[in-house]
Amino acid sequence: MAKYFDVHPESPQPRTIGTVVASLRSGALIAYPTDSCFALGCQLDNRDGLERIRSIRRLDERHHFTLMCVDFAQLGQFVQLDNNVFRAVKAATPGSYTFILPATKEVPRRLLHPKKKTVGVRIPDHTVTRALLAELGEPLVSSTLVLPGEDEPMTQGWEIKERLDHVLDAVVDSGDCGTEPTTVIDFSGGGPEIVRRGAGDPTRFE
Repeated sequence: MAKYFDVHPESPQPRTIGTVVASLRSGALIAYPTDSCFALGCQLDNRDGLERIRSIRRLDERHHFTLMCVDFAQLGQFVQLDNNVFRAVKAATPGSYTFILPATKEVPRRLLHPKKKTVGVRIPDHTVTRALLAELGEPLVSSTLVLPGEDEPMTQGWEIKERLDHVLDAVVDSGDCGTEPTTVIDFSGGGPEIVRRGAGDPTRFE
């Protein structure tokens, strides 16, 4: 049964954030708000949490998981960036973009695309998400909360709690966070390739 945490969207309660992060460190899988809809998240080394995300969303091994990072310094530990990519990514963060990039050795193999050895990364522009990441001190392995057979992501914390109570450990709710997933930009081939048009303005990468 998932615990439900009601968090203030602009001034997240430190004690609540601490409780959620303690559960993440104990192996929890959570649903949490971002600047572009809810996401599923677990700790980097949580193998069981990763498999639970795959099961909930029915994902295959080619799915790009996203490392949700608190800042650019943290992001740079997990992906390789040349100067041109560095400038392009830096200019668009924080924001509703996910970038697919070659991973460093810091990323567990099970998170990588099996052929490309890439991973998704992003820096969210959302107060509650950033509070969780700052307290955790490492990226959250994340995937947009869209259920199999549905076109729209889930948007209401109470509904997530109701429908996924048996497969989640916690739901973090801070009110409405939108319905549009991130814009996904793939830099693994050198130049930017727009993989998905979403909440972030894609024109800067065209």
